[in-house]
Amino acid sequence: MDQTGFTRKLLQWYDAEHRDLPWRHEPSPYRVWVSEIMAQQTQMDRVVEYYKRWMDRFPDVRSLAEAHEEEVLNLWEGLGYYTRARNLHRAAVLIEEHFKGEFPPDFADIRSLPGVGDYTAGAVASIAFGRNEPAVDANVLRVFARLLDMDLPVRDRAGRNMVEDAVRRLIPDDRPGDFNQAVMEFGALICRKNPRCEACPVREFCRACEMGTVPLRPVLPASKEVIRIDMATGFLVHQGRVLIQKRKPGDVWPGLWEFPGGCIEPGETPEQALRREYLEEVELAVEPVEKITVVRYSYTRYRVTMDCFLCRYDGEPAEPIFHEAVKGGFVKPAELSDYALPSGHRKLVDRMLADMRFAHLFKS
Repeated sequence: MDQTGFTRKLLQWYDAEHRDLPWRHEPSPYRVWVSEIMAQQTQMDRVVEYYKRWMDRFPDVRSLAEAHEEEVLNLWEGLGYYTRARNLHRAAVLIEEHFKGEFPPDFADIRSLPGVGDYTAGAVASIAFGRNEPAVDANVLRVFARLLDMDLPVRDRAGRNMVEDAVRRLIPDDRPGDFNQAVMEFGALICRKNPRCEACPVREFCRACEMGTVPLRPVLPASKEVIRIDMATGFLVHQGRVLIQKRKPGDVWPGLWEFPGGCIEPGETPEQALRREYLEEVELAVEPVEKITVVRYSYTRYRVTMDCFLCRYDGEPAEPIFHEAVKGGFVKPAELSDYALPSGHRKLVDRMLADMRFAHLFKS
């Protein structure tokens, strides 16, 4: 490959065609870091929306470090993969305590922060500090699998090392951050899963295009089996308040709030599962009185179908005893926006607000 020619043409394309993203206006280490963490597994239009909200509330490391985790999770709600938000918070505290509030410029120090891997460390080091470090994400792996016509899986260590070595050789000393962003942008806009080869500005350098193997690249591992789960949850209202509980650390969605419920066991109806789960989780006897909706959502390789019911006490009201949560209690439905909920439970709330049968419950 004509390395100088490839780099020149790619940067010319990037200068003319790159998207106007807010963190590119002021690529400080903090802003680049937050944007890169948000962009993991998230569509760019959603990243921009959440990034602006985040910067309004947490404009720097100190404001994030001083915040309560509950507020951080609440602001993150809707982006999913909440470990990212917890790690941002933990890393901000670490920067305040161990780096005197200054974002570390060295790759190894950036890499040591919670939730930061080789890609994010390379992105921050190159974009914010001008360091010659590769930033290899899924877009970059796909681009170089085609450029080099790689016939080995790019996500394996050997394949990733080959890509990292190729990127490192191509990074120009005067524009390392722009080069990394150019490759990522090129992968997002041109060399996509369904590539736009007719619009490719570096087609002459692409070995897969020359060999006719573009549809075969990159080589990917076999897809993991999708696991389907049926669940039931209940919206228990008592004296104008609804019962919620906070999930334990180490659980799925740790630290988020939810309505009690769980998996439907073989042979159970959703109503039976709901009664059993309330007894097991909070020692309350409840009776489903009305089907609210069925919510479907996904996380990692799980596909969840959740039957949702309006509930009342079955007998005399009692105080909940929380076995599967760190704490919980009754809150006003109108205050649920103050609590970070998993996506399925937030969908339930949104549907209730839009349904005339239940909207009155949320009037403060």
